[in-house]
Amino acid sequence: MSIESAKLFNKRIETDEEFAKKVIACKDAQERKTLIHKAGFDFTASELMEAGMVLSDDDLDDIAAGGTKNFKPQMNVSFG
Repeated sequence: MSIESAKLFNKRIETDEEFAKKVIACKDAQERKTLIHKAGFDFTASELMEAGMVLSDDDLDDIAAGGTKNFKPQMNVSFG
């Protein structure tokens, strides 16, 4: 597990709208964790926080709707 992997995940969320939608659409933290790991990322929740990812639910909704905001690499997505 690594902060570098968390940073790469942040970058992918910012640049890959389809991937972001898949992460958001997960029904729970376990499903989200499985998707993230299958995509090749391996990090802990604390590493994700250290990497600076914190998006609000409103931000996630905006991404899912096609995203018009400019997001900073911050995301608050529970994945277990």
